[in-house]
Amino acid sequence: MCFVPKAAKWIYVEGVVVLSDADLPLQGLLGVIAIFGLAWIWSEDRRQRPFRLIASTLALQALILLSVTFIPFIKTGLFAISSFVRLIQDATLQGTSFVFGYLGGGPAPFEVSDANAMLILGIQTLPIILVTSALAAILWHLGILRWIVNGLSWALKKATRIGGATSLGAAGNIFMGMIEAPILIRPYLESLSRGELLIIMTTGLATVAGTVLAIYAAILEPVIPGALGHILTASLLSVPGAIAIAKIMIPDDGQTQIDGAGTTLQYRSVIDAFAKGTQDGVIIMVNVGATLITILALVYIVDQGLGLIGNGLGIGLSLEIIFGWIFSPLAWAIGIPWSEVSEAGALIGTKTVLNEFIAYLNLAATDDGDLSLRSRTILLYAMCGFANLGSVSMMIAGLSVMAPARRDDIIALAPRSLIGGLMATCLSGALVGLTL
Repeated sequence: MCFVPKAAKWIYVEGVVVLSDADLPLQGLLGVIAIFGLAWIWSEDRRQRPFRLIASTLALQALILLSVTFIPFIKTGLFAISSFVRLIQDATLQGTSFVFGYLGGGPAPFEVSDANAMLILGIQTLPIILVTSALAAILWHLGILRWIVNGLSWALKKATRIGGATSLGAAGNIFMGMIEAPILIRPYLESLSRGELLIIMTTGLATVAGTVLAIYAAILEPVIPGALGHILTASLLSVPGAIAIAKIMIPDDGQTQIDGAGTTLQYRSVIDAFAKGTQDGVIIMVNVGATLITILALVYIVDQGLGLIGNGLGIGLSLEIIFGWIFSPLAWAIGIPWSEVSEAGALIGTKTVLNEFIAYLNLAATDDGDLSLRSRTILLYAMCGFANLGSVSMMIAGLSVMAPARRDDIIALAPRSLIGGLMATCLSGALVGLTL
């Protein structure tokens, strides 16, 4: 993975020097302005002028992009993580092939004419969640993952001027899920201001859990080289964007800036971490698999109905086509060429209304005739988050259990967090598009 900004080219048109937008994608700049403008429109206090907040956020995101591009040890670290994830994939196949035989990836007892037909998502790919969840729990117990999260929390606190509890909850979302990360600050949830609570919710929806990183990387690697490095960068990049958008929507009110952030996430031993991590992985894996089955079934039913309506009107009609119409302007604004916005808009719509797993599967099924590598890379970032209707429902349920006294606030803030999470990932996509 490498981001190298394009050099702008000046060209002559009838004796006048102009800037070629083919070499400097001004669409992305328009998208950045539009995203922060929409956040300001949905703000509870439109008298604010958040120019300093926006400037500092963009500077931090630019620093992240430059760091993963030009700082050798960070680039080396990303490559090492990529190799580690490939190791996890191979290790998972060892387990699934032992339990499920050739269905789990072991040698087939017959001649295989189509290798792709042997890839069974539910048996070979979803179990990666189990292994990743168990490893994450062990690394947390050993202090390795905890040290990384605490370091990122400190950096976010200094860079974004948010409280220690809020920064720890936000940083946790880089590696953990939108439900797991708030557990780190569970004792403080009921004391957070509405603005701080929105930050926790928005960052949760603007990132993906570490338990699914390996799956997404495995799905996207064939069409986007270095997919895991991009996904890790997307999680890092979207957190400050989500914090800024949340702070614009609900400006600091000075009610609370909690700095003492302990954590209730503890394990008694490595064995306990392994056991609980595996149990958590089972729950996540079953939920992901069940959600895929039910959502795809419901989409099929809806598409059949839309097809009948479309036949009566003499046009092709499906959810994908409708999503393409609705989200095409957004796709164009973040840097997708106009010839590809219909396909890109459909993917962003699928991610928002259904989930990012299905959207990534659809993205992996595209080729150069549908989307260029640049467009696919932008979309990887723009869709790298849990901002969808199903995840919002799960987040409301999870946070309400952890902070029952704040249930009314959580429900009231949910629509803003969904919009904020989507805008944060699209902001990351727009910024990366400027570098490609």
